[in-house]
Amino acid sequence: MSICTDLRDRAQNDPNFMSSVITGDECWVYGYDPEKKQMSSQWSTSSSSRPKKARQVKSNIKTMLIAFFDIDRLVHHDFVPTGQTVNKEFYKTVLQRLHDAVRRHCPEKWRSGNWILHHDNAPAHRAVTTNEFLVKHNILSLPHPPYSPDLAPCDFFLFPQLKKTMKASRFDYVEDIQANMTRQLRDITKRDYQRCYRQWQECWNKCIQAQGHYFEGDKTN
Repeated sequence: MSICTDLRDRAQNDPNFMSSVITGDECWVYGYDPEKKQMSSQWSTSSSSRPKKARQVKSNIKTMLIAFFDIDRLVHHDFVPTGQTVNKEFYKTVLQRLHDAVRRHCPEKWRSGNWILHHDNAPAHRAVTTNEFLVKHNILSLPHPPYSPDLAPCDFFLFPQLKKTMKASRFDYVEDIQANMTRQLRDITKRDYQRCYRQWQECWNKCIQAQGHYFEGDKTN
């Protein structure tokens, strides 16, 4: 609740605060991800027999996507090489590429030097090596409450939206997954990102209304 209150107050007192934040995270994307029950439901009558469906599991073919975006656009994305773990050394190289991407794609942020990084509390994100890189390049970072994917834009907006379009699709090669992900990322509009940032502020308010307690669903009362 303390972190959400601080972020809400900064957004209210500084009209440029939200536009200065770049948020990012990583997630696995599978070559085959079964449909959710709701997506595969069928209309039937009370006398219809129950449809039979084979048990399906996620594919062993997968790739890890790392993506960063701001209130207007996708700023940078990476695919982790097969066999590579996102440790502090690798994450430092990702941040270097992000740093270069800000210079190319966000010249207003680059000229002012006024951009803030938001990521969660994964070990590589809070490693000493990572903090040293951020300090060296004068990059500020926002705090993130532990165990709170509902307060992380990648977790409540970006990754679910990307994966929803891939449900029940099959890809036999990692390169095909990556090509599809890249197309999906490019299809996300400026309006989508702006709506996400508004939802992010709503998430802070819900956390504050709930006094920091966890709750199920969208209702806090």
